[in-house]
Amino acid sequence: MTLYTSKAVAQWLGLTERRIRQMRDAGIIRETKPGLYDMKPTVQAYLAYLRNNTGDLNQQRAELTKTKKELAKLELDERKGDLHRTEDIEQALTTMLMNFRTKVMSMPAKLAKTLAGMSDNAEIYDLLKKETDEALDELSDYGTAFAVQEGTDDGRTDEEPE
Repeated sequence: MTLYTSKAVAQWLGLTERRIRQMRDAGIIRETKPGLYDMKPTVQAYLAYLRNNTGDLNQQRAELTKTKKELAKLELDERKGDLHRTEDIEQALTTMLMNFRTKVMSMPAKLAKTLAGMSDNAEIYDLLKKETDEALDELSDYGTAFAVQEGTDDGRTDEEPE
C-alpha cells in the first residue's frame, strides 16, 4: 500500500494542503500514519463527505428560495396596503386613542356652560349624544389614523404644499 503526503492528496482532490488538514481535524478523512494518507479510503471519504453536504446545500438553497418568496409576497402585500408594519399599527392606534382622549377630556369644559342653561332633558340628551358620537367616531375612523403613515416621509400627504 502506497501512502501519500497531504500535498499529494491535495493535488489529487484539487484542494489546498490547509483544507486537507482541516478535513483531517474535522474527522472527514483519516491519516494512516502521521502526515501520510492511503489514497483510496481518503478519496472515498471525501466523496462521501461531498454527497452528504451537497444534499444539505440543496436543502439550504430550497429553504432560502422559499424564504425569499415569502419575503417578496409580504413586501407586495405591504405595498398593496393589505399588510401593515407593527410600527404603523402602533402609531395609528396611539393617534386614534390620543385624539379620542382629547375629545372626551374636553367635553366638560366645552359643554358645562351650555348645559347649565338648559332645562329640557331631551335637549341635554341630544347635546351629550352628539358630543359622545363625535368622540366615538374618532375610534371608528382608522383611515385618519393611518393618514400620516401613508403620506410622505415628513408626514405630509402628496396634496399638501411644502
